[in-house]
Amino acid sequence: MATVELYLVRHGQTYLNKYFRIQGWSDSPLTDKGIADANNAGARLAKIPFAAAYASDTNRAQTTAKHIIAANQVLTPADLQTEVGFREENFGYYEGLDSGFTWHAVGSPVGLNSFNAMIRELTIEKTKDMFKAQDPYHDAENNEEFWARVQPALDRVITAASDGDKVLIASHSTTIRSIVSKFNKKIDISVPVENGSITKLTVTDGHYQVDYYNNTTGKLN
Repeated sequence: MATVELYLVRHGQTYLNKYFRIQGWSDSPLTDKGIADANNAGARLAKIPFAAAYASDTNRAQTTAKHIIAANQVLTPADLQTEVGFREENFGYYEGLDSGFTWHAVGSPVGLNSFNAMIRELTIEKTKDMFKAQDPYHDAENNEEFWARVQPALDRVITAASDGDKVLIASHSTTIRSIVSKFNKKIDISVPVENGSITKLTVTDGHYQVDYYNNTTGKLN
């Protein structure tokens, strides 16, 4: 029986987060608060003996991971690996737009005016499909396209790990929400993932268990 523990950390606050803009596959640097988010996550994870560390290819995830690694007692900068599969959802045409405007434009035809409300009432899976359908260029990812890259990325991480390994993954809000939704339908993922928060999963012989979601305070195990 092989067991691997995954620690998913949402990147620190970025300038597009600060300005309430849709980010997705777009990118922007961490703000001062974002650096503090990353350092706080690093301090909380400092004593976790990570065997490996991954981040999506975005600057915000890479920078967050590097701050966490700098505080860790085991990891070194050379340990960080890039995994494109852990990118945020691709919002297509809506990338860079004001988030409040976008949620209203996409959700109001079905009476929902926020991303959290869409996730709560429709599920995160159907919300992705709705973005794809309403994108005039159809560049946004639907749920099938999203998982066609995320699940193989998870599989690669697990395959590369050894029994008992603890693995750091710096990723993104909707990606973390989606992973949690897939493996535990009882957790309310309409609650947003905070910048710098930690979500943990334990994978035993291919079976995923969500240990905690969006953890921002307290002792970690």
